Amino acid sequence: MGRRALRPIDPNLDLAAWLLELEQIPRPATAPSLFGRDAPLEVEVGSGKGLFLRTAAAAHPERCFLGAELVRKYARFTAAGLAKRGLTNTKVVAGDAPRLFAEWLPDESLAAVHVYFPDPWWKKRHRKRRLMRESFVGDVERVLEPGGLLHFWTDVAEYFDDTLAILAACGRLQGPFLVEETPAEHDMDYRTHFERRLRRHGGDVFRSEFRKVQPREQERARS
Repeated sequence: MGRRALRPIDPNLDLAAWLLELEQIPRPATAPSLFGRDAPLEVEVGSGKGLFLRTAAAAHPERCFLGAELVRKYARFTAAGLAKRGLTNTKVVAGDAPRLFAEWLPDESLAAVHVYFPDPWWKKRHRKRRLMRESFVGDVERVLEPGGLLHFWTDVAEYFDDTLAILAACGRLQGPFLVEETPAEHDMDYRTHFERRLRRHGGDVFRSEFRKVQPREQERARS
């Protein structure tokens, strides 16, 4: 299911407060360094057209949200949507999410990580390019604070099963907790634009949630 063409962005819209370049963001990247306040920080990997960031930021002004989008035209489109709504608790980074996690995000700094419908890289020789691989999942485990959540959704059953196997090997990510599908209350009541299109065409969505546990909780779970 390919991406549709983007609507033009208003050339008079100032995106400076919402669109960041990866190489220009502060190290370490935290809520205080990015937003100027101490608040729970959540990161979405692959923001696409920005529906999740817009919805989550508007619903939770007490939290901060950072999107990471590799394709710059989509990062700009997302930033434009945030700017039009004046959502000051969210920004989007144009750049590589695995680098953001590995090089910029400090230990136990995130309240949640959101990964919705990443590219499945269908061909076997391309599987090493998948986002949800051991190195990235290890960084997710590292940067989540105790009690922090990983939300992983995909429409590809094989990718879902492979990812759950990788996550099962993580020492402190407890799950999967399955997430039930809920009826949409309005036309844009979906986690992402991709989920909206998928469900309207009758496609399957595989959802899971993981929680980072304290070492003592981990020991109790194994006993």
